[in-house]
Amino acid sequence: MIELYTWPTPNGHKVHILLEECGLAYNVHPVAIGAGDQFKPEFLAISPNNKIPAMVDTDGPGGQPYSLFESGAMLMYLAEKTGRFMPKDMRGRYDVVQWLMFQMGGVGPMLGQCHHFRVYAPEKIDYAVNRYTNEARRLYGVVDKRLAKSAYLAGPEYSIADMAVYPWFIAHERQGVDLAELPHVRRWMDELKARPAVQRGLAVLKERRVNPAQMDAKAKDILFGATQYQKR
Repeated sequence: MIELYTWPTPNGHKVHILLEECGLAYNVHPVAIGAGDQFKPEFLAISPNNKIPAMVDTDGPGGQPYSLFESGAMLMYLAEKTGRFMPKDMRGRYDVVQWLMFQMGGVGPMLGQCHHFRVYAPEKIDYAVNRYTNEARRLYGVVDKRLAKSAYLAGPEYSIADMAVYPWFIAHERQGVDLAELPHVRRWMDELKARPAVQRGLAVLKERRVNPAQMDAKAKDILFGATQYQKR
């Protein structure tokens, strides 16, 4: 059984999607990041960087419980555990790993900053808005160019790389990106959106998601202010 500690964010959703695609049994433990649940000692014990998602596989390697943090590592672990969505040959496997690292090192951090300065920041800083909006558009362009010659990010088969990037691209309008200019991204997103497992994955804790416009000052402080940086 997978004990999943999560919240309805892009990083949470990519693991939700893989669990649904693989048909693995899992229990959802909500970690309300706007309320500070990510700083509780019991969560820090499995996620020392206080970020969601994290998980415990009660039937881990050697039949013993095994905990993981970092969503990319979780995707790789679950793909290896189930033998799905990650090629077994070295070339195919590293095609997937490259595009997964592209999401972890580029898409997630840069689009996260884009969201922050366009939507959440208490003051509008034109330099930051322009920098991260332009970088978002550049990253979308990289993906569009790739998908012009490949059905999926890592090649002809759907993989954990697609599951990692897709949830970040859902909010393209908030990132200042127009899909009309990205026909290959739009084709790919339409295809993934139609997958039942993707729909189920995105529905996990959907009722808990907070509209940015409704986020109160306390939640903003917990997520972006002094509370985030306290030593623990």
